[in-house]
This record gives sequence, structure tokens and C-alpha cells, in this order.
Amino acid sequence: MQAFNVLTGVAAPLPAANVDTDVIMPKQFLKGIDRSGLEGGVFFDLRFLADGSPDPAFILNEPEWQNAKFLLVGPNFGCGSSREHAVWGLKQLGIRALIGTTFAGIFFDNCQRNGVLTVQLSPEQWAQVAQAVTRADNNEITVDLPQQKIILHHDKVIDFTIDELSKLSLLNGLDAVGNTLRYSDDIRQFQRSHLANNPWLA
Repeated sequence: MQAFNVLTGVAAPLPAANVDTDVIMPKQFLKGIDRSGLEGGVFFDLRFLADGSPDPAFILNEPEWQNAKFLLVGPNFGCGSSREHAVWGLKQLGIRALIGTTFAGIFFDNCQRNGVLTVQLSPEQWAQVAQAVTRADNNEITVDLPQQKIILHHDKVIDFTIDELSKLSLLNGLDAVGNTLRYSDDIRQFQRSHLANNPWLA
């Protein structure tokens, strides 16, 4: 899993509430047998017109917000079905962090397990970020995970909280298996001790 430390890039505002996983990754892109090519499906019905050309009115197609690394999203982002493809596609598109007030639970967990940072802010903090990134001359921010800070234009700083396990996992690029393997010595020691005390299990 790709680690996240300190990253600077463009943040694109996508403030609509209740954007579900079918909007993020429509069902027709779930047919593949691997994860490849999912970036083409992200926000497909919003990004593209009926003839397949990019919709110039969609924020990620506007020149000032193309290649955004961060999305400023509305409340309850990622609701709907539990499809992990939504997170895989966002990651392939280059989105490294989502900044919002609330996220759907399963989507939130899928992000943490796949290296996409989810930053939860108060509505007041969110509004400060929105005020900055909706302007093309202010839309570059820095997300500092070690210090748990978002740095806006003119060095305005917004603090955020994150649970320690998620922070450790993202900083070190560890998924659930990688986190478990940090305790491999303890696990082997337990196995040896348990089998010694219960030899009939061998």
C-alpha cells in the first residue's frame, strides 16, 4: 500500500451531499477480474457527456482543478453499496485524500485500508477549506499527516484528528495484513507456547 506522509497538491471541491458509491464508480465498471482501468469509471456520469467527451462543466475537467490530489467532499460521502472499486478507482485517478465532515462507514474503512486518507473536519473547518479551494488561485493545499494539519494558501493551518492505527497504517503503507505481520514474532511465540501446552492440537 502506498504510504502517505506530507503531500501538496490541488484540492477540488465536490460539495454535494450523499454522493454514493454508484456515482463514484458506476456498476458497469465492476465487471473486470482485476483492479486495472478503474480510473476511467470514477464519476463517469458526471465527468463525461453522452458522446463520451469530457464534460467541461465538471470540476475535475476544468483546467485549474485537473490532476487534483485531494477532493473536498460533502457530508455522507461514499454512502450506498460497499463496493471497494470506488476507492480503488479514486486512488488510480490520483486522489490521495478526501476532506469532508462525514463519510459512510464502510467506505471510510475501505479508504483507510487502501491508502486513501479521509480527513474529517467540523462544518466550520470544512467551510474554511471550501472558501480557499473554490478559487483557482488558492486551490493548492498541503496535507501533513504526521502533524495532522491542513495548510492552506497564506499558511493558514487547520488541525484534524485521526485514530492512531489508521495514522500508523497510512504513514507506513501498511494494510490490515501488514499491520498484523508487525506482530509476527509474538504470533509465532504464542503458537509455540499454545502447542506446547496443548500437544494434541498438533
